[in-house]
Amino acid sequence: MKAVVTRVDRVRVTRAGTGEVLGQIGKGFLVLLGVHVDDTEKEALKIADRICGLRVFDDENGKMNIRPADAGAELLIVSQFTLYADARSRRPGFTAAARPDTAIPLYERVIALCREAGFHVETGEFGADMLVESVNNGPITILLDTKEL
Repeated sequence: MKAVVTRVDRVRVTRAGTGEVLGQIGKGFLVLLGVHVDDTEKEALKIADRICGLRVFDDENGKMNIRPADAGAELLIVSQFTLYADARSRRPGFTAAARPDTAIPLYERVIALCREAGFHVETGEFGADMLVESVNNGPITILLDTKEL
């Protein structure tokens, strides 16, 4: 699995075309989550643990040292198959991205694990055309790949 984790002051995801709000949070993380064709429960556990434990909130000395739970952070998790784009040509291919029958349960598992860790989690809608409005804080953006964790 891959995740792009951005520290935000607020973020909202809406359905394109209708403006229907699918999810929104205040201070926390916007997580764009991609599932690989070979991913399993093991990768879901790894990435959820890392997301929930990233110490990127400022302590009293202005150093990134505070865990999201201790900072009162919320999470907005959006599925993002394009994280597995093969961009060697100008028209990207997505064969490394898991198909919905594999990706949806693993995406939902990561959401459940983050909720079990005590976080308020909002989501987008898997496979929907969405608009994401984000006010990034820092900006702090961390790339996670379970192959490297």
